[in-house]
Amino acid sequence: MIITSLLDTDLYKFTMMQVVLHQFPGAQVEYRFKCRNAGASGVSDLAPYIREIREEIRALCSLHFQDAELSYLRGMRFIKSDFVDFLGLFRLNEKYVSVKALPSGEIEVVIEGPWLHTILFEIPVLAIINEVYFRNTQKLADVMEGRKRLDAKIGLLKAEGLATLKIADYGTRRRFGQAWHEEVLRTLIARLGAGSEGQFAGTSNVLFAMKLGLTPLGTMAHEYLQACQALGPRLRDSQVFGFESWAKEYRGDLGIALSDVYGMSAFLRDFDLYFCKLFDGARHDSGDPFAWGERLIEHYRKNRVDPKTKTLIFSDALTVPRIIELYQQFRGRCQLAFGIGTNLTNDLGYEPLQIVIKMVRCNGQPVAKLSDTPSKNMCDDEKYLAYLRQVFDIA
Repeated sequence: MIITSLLDTDLYKFTMMQVVLHQFPGAQVEYRFKCRNAGASGVSDLAPYIREIREEIRALCSLHFQDAELSYLRGMRFIKSDFVDFLGLFRLNEKYVSVKALPSGEIEVVIEGPWLHTILFEIPVLAIINEVYFRNTQKLADVMEGRKRLDAKIGLLKAEGLATLKIADYGTRRRFGQAWHEEVLRTLIARLGAGSEGQFAGTSNVLFAMKLGLTPLGTMAHEYLQACQALGPRLRDSQVFGFESWAKEYRGDLGIALSDVYGMSAFLRDFDLYFCKLFDGARHDSGDPFAWGERLIEHYRKNRVDPKTKTLIFSDALTVPRIIELYQQFRGRCQLAFGIGTNLTNDLGYEPLQIVIKMVRCNGQPVAKLSDTPSKNMCDDEKYLAYLRQVFDIA
C-alpha cells in the first residue's frame, strides 16, 4: 500500500479545501491527468500498470483521518475547528475516479464530482502513479546514485556565503517513492539543519511535517484561482474574486498569492496597492524567474511598498544551481523562499515522469490557466482559451 495516511499530501490541499467547505460547498469539478513526456525517450507506457494503480486508489479510499492526525491539523493557527470536525467524518470515494487505457498506450485519469469530495485526490493519485511506474521499471533502484546526487546538492548549499539560503521540499507528487522521499528529508534535516536555525525550511508534505517535526508549507494552487472563473461574479474579476475570498477566509494569514494563472502581466494589473499590502508576497511557477522577480520588485516600488518586507517564492522546476543564481540576484532586495520538487525527490538517474492532474471544468464550465510557460496550459476547449485571452488582454 503506497499511501498509508490522508496527511500524505500537500498542505495547500487542506488550506484550499477549507475555503471550499466554507465558501463553495456546492461546486462540482472535473480534473484530468496528463503525462507531459509521454512517448519521450526512456518513458514507458503507463497502461500496463492500470490494475496496480486502481488497486492503490482503492486502498487510498479505505483510509480515514486518525485522531492524532486531526489533532495535528487542529493545532495549526489557520485551520478552523469545524473543518477538522468535517475531516473526522471524511472519506475519499472511489466512484469519483476513473482510470482506463487509451489506444495510444497512455492512460486516462478523470476525477469528477463535488469539489469538496475530490480535492484531496490529486497529490496521492500522482504519487501512486509515480511509485507504481518506478517500482515496475526500476526493480533494483540505484539508491547509491540518488544519495550521491543528494550529497552533491547539499555540498553546493553549504558553500561559503550561502548560510541564509533556505530551501523547502515540494516534491510529494512526483517522488520516486515514499521511502526515498523520507530518506531525502531526514538527510536534509541532518546535514542542513531544519527550522529557523538551518537551511532546510520545511516541507509541503503534511504527514512528514508531523512525523519529522518540520514546518508544513503552502497556501493556494492553480485550481483555486481556476475554479473562481466559474464561481465569481464576472470572468474578468475572477482573479480579484479569488484573492478577496482567500483574504476573507484567512484574514491576513497564508498570504502568498499565486501569480501565473493568467500570466504575470494580468497578475500585476489585478495585484493593486490593496493586495500588495494585504498579501505577504507571491509565488513564481512559470516563465523566466529572473524577469518575474525584477517585475514584482518594481511593482512593489511603484505601489510604495518596500520589497524587503515581502517574500518572493520560487517553485518552478528548480535545481540547486538555479536556486543559487536566484539567491545571488535577489538577496537583500526582498525575502526569499525556494521550493524544490522533482529534482529533490526523484533524482536517482532515471527520467522522471512529468505528470500533472489539473482542473478542467467547474460547475460544467471550462476553466484554464494561461501560463507564462505555454506547455503548462491544459484545457480541452480552444474557444474558451481564446475568450480567456481576450478578457484578460493576453497576446
